[in-house]
Amino acid sequence: MLSRLSRRSPFNTSIFRSFATARERDEFRLQEYSQKYLGYRKAVFTEKLEIIDSSKAEAVPIYRVTDGLGNFIDSSQDPKFGKEMSVKIYETMTQLNIMDRILYDSQRQGRISFYMTNFGEEGNHVGSAAALKNSDLVYGQYREVGVLMWRGFPLEQFMHQCYGNSMDIGKGKQMPVHYGSKEHNFVTISSPLTTQLPQAVGSAYAFKRQPNNDRVVCVYFGDGAASEGDAHAAFNFAATLDCPIIFFCRNNGYAISTPTSEQYAGDGIAGKGPGYGLHTIRVDGNDLFAVYNATQEARRVALTNKPVLIEAMTYRLGHHSTSDDSTAYRLDFKKVQTWGDKDHPIERFKTYLVEKNWWDDEKEKAWQKEVRKRVLKAFGDAEKTKLAHFHELFEGVYDQVPELLKRQRDELDNHLKEYGEHYPLDRCLRK
Repeated sequence: MLSRLSRRSPFNTSIFRSFATARERDEFRLQEYSQKYLGYRKAVFTEKLEIIDSSKAEAVPIYRVTDGLGNFIDSSQDPKFGKEMSVKIYETMTQLNIMDRILYDSQRQGRISFYMTNFGEEGNHVGSAAALKNSDLVYGQYREVGVLMWRGFPLEQFMHQCYGNSMDIGKGKQMPVHYGSKEHNFVTISSPLTTQLPQAVGSAYAFKRQPNNDRVVCVYFGDGAASEGDAHAAFNFAATLDCPIIFFCRNNGYAISTPTSEQYAGDGIAGKGPGYGLHTIRVDGNDLFAVYNATQEARRVALTNKPVLIEAMTYRLGHHSTSDDSTAYRLDFKKVQTWGDKDHPIERFKTYLVEKNWWDDEKEKAWQKEVRKRVLKAFGDAEKTKLAHFHELFEGVYDQVPELLKRQRDELDNHLKEYGEHYPLDRCLRK
């Protein structure tokens, strides 16, 4: 009886008696630590007492292909886009920029309720979208409009969504800029910060379980979102479950009004990747070529069921949203102008087009005029489109409307019969 207990005891040292030397014992422990504790990373002992000072560790380098003027530093890194693709990239970025200006102004005029611009971040939207396959599933945060635009989401739908009218895919049940499209493999955006990251890992795990999978998930988030607990849970799940996913962080310097200097003390977002077991790269987010190359390689790695973290370094030139006045916390607004003048992703990419003789001032002028006309036409049509019937409030969730919602619908009908004159019912569709 005693011998059986001693074999089960956690203090049983019989296993060590087979190791005659201290070196053999050390080798046994190092092998155990390496395989079972450290993810097969080689462990070593040291007799030097030293607490690691993270501030003295070298920062993850920023991968780039072009300099601030858009000139190639190493021509071997040129992805060699053809004319058609290059022009599409430039037109997508400039169309996004023009649409942002018009919708931002319309909110200031009180014509839509809310908007978020993408000024200064067009390069990481379009550069990453161009490197993905349209079949790859995208989870956005709320500043990835260029991804949807690249995939062919119609201008009219952007406008319908911002107006929340009856032609909107979501029938007006989402805030403006909370786009979504099953056709374009873009999961509908939700307001709560970072909830999309664990959901994206779940989708990636489902892809992994499919035979001959050729799809990855790309989930976008900001530097502020990386401070939420959901981000760390997602990183850990993806790494331990070996999911085909790309975590794409837009580090634009601010989480609404909180600068990155107050968000984290470590090496940005990329610095967290190796600790979670993620393949990691930090990239110049205003260099479209660098973003494209990094995302293309990340997709290749992710398809081997190795999750990848990309941190795209960029700068938010606009306010966080139309509810924000960034001059209240960016007191030196000249710095914002300097970023726009010296490191704008659209201008950097335009250098490439001009050098290839694929673009010139005449084409620029004609395109700006054409796209502005397109956006204003779509905007005007959406503004005239009626809202969905108010019964839409109770539909679209269940196959059959449950009794509780039917009673609420009847209560609303009775209320509107008596007080309907106080509501803009003339703006709604009639049944």
